[in-house]
Amino acid sequence: MKPLIFSKMRKSLKIIIFIACFLITATVAILINLSVQSFALTKIDFIGRAIFPTGSPFQGTEIGGLSGITYDAEKQVYYAISDDRSSKAPARFYSLKINLASGKLEKEKIEFTGVTTLLDENGKSFPELSLDPEGITFTGNSVFVSSEGDVDRQINPFIKEFSLDGKLLKTLAIPDLFLPDDKGTKGIRNNLAFESLTLTPDRKYLFTATENAMVQDGAVPSLETGSPCRILRYDALSGNPDASFAYITEPLPSGANPVGKFTTNGLVDLLAIDDNRLLSLERAFSLETGTTIRIFEISLEKGDRIEGIESLKNRLGEVSPAQKRLLLDLETLKIPLDNIEGLTFGPELADGSRGLILVSDNNFSPLQETQILGFQIKVQKTS
Repeated sequence: MKPLIFSKMRKSLKIIIFIACFLITATVAILINLSVQSFALTKIDFIGRAIFPTGSPFQGTEIGGLSGITYDAEKQVYYAISDDRSSKAPARFYSLKINLASGKLEKEKIEFTGVTTLLDENGKSFPELSLDPEGITFTGNSVFVSSEGDVDRQINPFIKEFSLDGKLLKTLAIPDLFLPDDKGTKGIRNNLAFESLTLTPDRKYLFTATENAMVQDGAVPSLETGSPCRILRYDALSGNPDASFAYITEPLPSGANPVGKFTTNGLVDLLAIDDNRLLSLERAFSLETGTTIRIFEISLEKGDRIEGIESLKNRLGEVSPAQKRLLLDLETLKIPLDNIEGLTFGPELADGSRGLILVSDNNFSPLQETQILGFQIKVQKTS
């Protein structure tokens, strides 16, 4: 009789395991569907600003150059990339906690909790001036980091995936169109490349973009016209680039000196809402007008794919770029603004709104400061 009893027990055990696996799979699917639910942005409110002076120390490093930020919802931790080119300390990102439970962003509720050194393919920290890390986005168990490279030093831009302890996991291919040639006739402009990086909530697509037009695509912004950037989309599963779209920045602020040494306006970060809608962050500066920061909601649904177009010069009239809607001009806040370069969604707040965090790159300058700004976004779930 024992063999029969054991046989029945084995069958029962298989049924129990099957049901358990089904329930786990279904639960995970529900959680994923909830986490990627799309929404419409209806209102954005400022909820506070925190300042960390240049020179603020943390675990043997100087906090600064915060050019991008991303959020790990499960651990309720933010990861912020420093654009230090391994000069003051090895290239790195910071972990920090930002408690928005009160509905306000307060410096006392912000805590830097860790610093992680980025490691190259040899398991060593990146050599000085070998990269210019600018963008960061969280994948669920790792981060992607973008580097602008350095055209003058013939260092190409990159997008690499790192574990949360800094180990290099993957390097994505950069389409040849974006790589500068020896003659200076194509590719990214120096210091105007991959500032932005974002992953869609369903983790299907990874987006980055050039800060300004590539050499073959057009000019940097003027007082009259913006600059035609390229948004580059990757299939996040395969790691292969699969599409590209045009994005036109705003012109330079009125009153700026278009030939001024520090005059600029560019696309400095992207934040995916869903597969076709993103927030874009534009940062302008001139000695005459100061810092201008604008947040737009953009849509790619009616944007033409341009990966097959080698040059946008004289062809912009034929191309439909990403559509833009101004969400907020931070000038209306009437607060001092520094070099804001990164943004990320935070947690869902008590009233159902979403937190939004912005960070500034102080350029490690004693004349600047690291700013962390908090916003509350009213949302209406759409799917």
